[in-house]
Amino acid sequence: MIELFHTSSSRCSKIVTETYSTSFASAIRLLHKELRAPICHIYGFVRLADEIVDTFHDHDKALLLQEFKVETFRAIERGISLNPILESFQLTVNKYGIGHDLIHAFFKSMEMDLVYSTYDTTGYEEYIYGSAEVVGLMCLQVFCEGRCDLYKELVAPARALGSAFQKVNFLRDIRADHLDLSRTYFPAVDLSNFSGEDKLKIEQQIRAEFHEAYRGIIHLPLKARFGVYVAYKYYLSLFNKITRLKPSKMMEARIRIPDYYKMLILLRAGIKNKLNLIAPQAVSHVHK
Repeated sequence: MIELFHTSSSRCSKIVTETYSTSFASAIRLLHKELRAPICHIYGFVRLADEIVDTFHDHDKALLLQEFKVETFRAIERGISLNPILESFQLTVNKYGIGHDLIHAFFKSMEMDLVYSTYDTTGYEEYIYGSAEVVGLMCLQVFCEGRCDLYKELVAPARALGSAFQKVNFLRDIRADHLDLSRTYFPAVDLSNFSGEDKLKIEQQIRAEFHEAYRGIIHLPLKARFGVYVAYKYYLSLFNKITRLKPSKMMEARIRIPDYYKMLILLRAGIKNKLNLIAPQAVSHVHK
């Protein structure tokens, strides 16, 4: 009967994923059916921690995060948790051998969100690694299904993709972070005087990371490649929209990609997939 509990816990992680990110949920549905649940387990876990630091303003965030951290490692050690999100996460961690160092780095970044409102270069890089790159590495361990050689080969592209996604999120949410949370992630950038030069430097970093990430995507196992490629294209389209905006416009409202355009991205990606253009021989197609 414990399988009923595992199934119910997995469904909870799926609900969290679909509720908080329609784009990621859509991309996850394009993965092989064996990979969908474990990726939802990872996303549900990181989403809960992120909610603690970003939205639980009427509660003791530090205490809640610390308790969540303790419960996470206890669940992994015991191999069970009454918290359905942690139950599904520990199942994935233990099945795929996800490194505990990645989980510790993730919590370190969440703790930084409770302490820092601005970052220097070192802190910024540490935060990006823990909040985004390690999530990409957790997913990569699932995608590689025990192939250590492939995992090592794709570590750098996976980190680049996670970093690019996070930095695009920072640009997309720049208004809310600045006005609502009083946060400035980009080092040496004054958001009350956000300049075109500041924006261009950040965009150059992101563009290079997208390029590196694509070179890894085309070498992913077939079970994962198409879903990750679609997520990449969603974010690349959002990034391209951001590059066309003036800094002042970005401070007016959150930037979004319309649903109809997401559908167009999916259709185009599907055609490329059918024509086998998302493959090692198709590196020249990056950013097209």
